[in-house]
Amino acid sequence: QVQLVESGGGLVQPGGSLRLSCAASGSAFSINHMGWYRQVPGKQRELVARVSTGGSTNYADSVKGRFTISRDYAKNTVYLQMNSLKPTDTAVYYCNAEARTNAYGLGDYWGQGTQVTVSS
Repeated sequence: QVQLVESGGGLVQPGGSLRLSCAASGSAFSINHMGWYRQVPGKQRELVARVSTGGSTNYADSVKGRFTISRDYAKNTVYLQMNSLKPTDTAVYYCNAEARTNAYGLGDYWGQGTQVTVSS
């Protein structure tokens, strides 16, 4: 199994910045893509940003130019730098990773979620 632990959420004023981190741990695993999703009550979870094994990235249109995803391959960690935050960015943010383990093969893993609230 692979465990994903997120950190960095919180309360920020509109126009402010936050940086989310997600570290993957486990035994005998390799990660393909890693990414961030978000969800608000009553709505489906949506992709925010994702980075592939090769480093290519894709973003939701709503965050392009404001958010930046990056990955530290040696630390199995993914980051989401969020700038110019808006109240509409308020959500629970979830880290996601597609990983292969010796015991379970290819699987999809999720973090526990971290709350981001943008409000004055």
